[in-house]
Amino acid sequence: MSNPSTLQWIGAALFAIALLHTFSTKFFEHLAHTRPRHAGLWHLLGEVEVVFGFWAMVLMVLMFALQGQEAATQYLNSRNFTEPLFVFAIMVIAGTRPILQVAARLVHGVAQRLPLPWAMATCFVLLSLVPLLGSFITEPAAMTLAALMLRDSLFSQGLSTRLRYAVLGVLFVNVSIGGTLTPFAAPPILMVAHTWQWDLAFVLTTLGWKAAVAVLVNAAGLVALFQRELRALPPQPRRREAHPPVPAALVLVHLLFLLGVVVFAHHLTVFLGLFLFFLGLATAYQSHQNPLILREALLVAFFLAGLVVLGGQQQWWLQPLLLSLDSDSVYLGATALTAITDNAALTYLGSLVPGLSDDFKVALVAGAVTGGGLTVIANAPNPAGVAILRGHFEEQSIHPLGLLLAALPATGVAMLALRGL
Repeated sequence: MSNPSTLQWIGAALFAIALLHTFSTKFFEHLAHTRPRHAGLWHLLGEVEVVFGFWAMVLMVLMFALQGQEAATQYLNSRNFTEPLFVFAIMVIAGTRPILQVAARLVHGVAQRLPLPWAMATCFVLLSLVPLLGSFITEPAAMTLAALMLRDSLFSQGLSTRLRYAVLGVLFVNVSIGGTLTPFAAPPILMVAHTWQWDLAFVLTTLGWKAAVAVLVNAAGLVALFQRELRALPPQPRRREAHPPVPAALVLVHLLFLLGVVVFAHHLTVFLGLFLFFLGLATAYQSHQNPLILREALLVAFFLAGLVVLGGQQQWWLQPLLLSLDSDSVYLGATALTAITDNAALTYLGSLVPGLSDDFKVALVAGAVTGGGLTVIANAPNPAGVAILRGHFEEQSIHPLGLLLAALPATGVAMLALRGL
């Protein structure tokens, strides 16, 4: 490990403070209710999506003070903000009425063919089929669709706190591993696929089919464990569209925009241009739209951008720590490290090191996706799920420890599948 500079020590300290802050958001939300005089400030500090952006701002202020404007702006310009902006664009498009109507019909069609009560069938499909679709429409899009449909179906039925956290934990784990059927959907694989020359066949046969088994086991296990509560939910109301069906041509155009953003996910100017055209289309046909989830998507992008800024100061300790592990222990190490940093950052750092064995590479990526459901920051799509679902939790806040405990069983299943099969 090289001798870290003063700024690197400050960056590591701020990163640690930000991690502690993510586990304290419920405390700030409680302060907002008990101390209304500064409720706005406490609500701001209680927004988990604001945490890393806030401490990244503190880092940049200190960098301006210690190193000057040129060094600070040069550092910002060296950061890659493509992923935060991609997640923003894909969340907004995936959350539109035409896309949701298509997804809802698919989910209901599959659920109706399962020999289960509607709540059990819907829960199973949303926690299995939709995360696996993330391998094709990207994980952020899958998270957005699954969270929105869970919010409007099961979460609106008044689930118990235990079941809500269990669903959230399984959703986060399944989305993280469900994107491993292809080399372009899961951020940890995206970061290394080109460098390590991982194609579709390699990813599918090495990781994908094992992840699919874990996704199905996790979803089925949750439904079986909570079958009594799910069976007790009121019968599914007769399906009536809240809005008239969106014209097929408009649905097709939305799907093409979604596809375009996915295809050009690495080309910032292209997918942002497509997104701007999409905003014009959504404005032109407002009668066929729900309000766009711009606020939620912007908060998620702000969270990820803050992680990019703070994460750039962690390489000096994170990379040596990761590479000190041998190929047998790197899987467990990557799974644990993912809980405290973005899993794509882990694999990206690994891709910078030449001469790694194939077993080391696979173990690193497998560990990164396995731990992607343990915390909000572990996987890029997780903040999207939090932003959409937290309104159904106490004080509109998801407790990080509750999420961690809820995700542990599903993470264990993923570990057994990805390393044992």
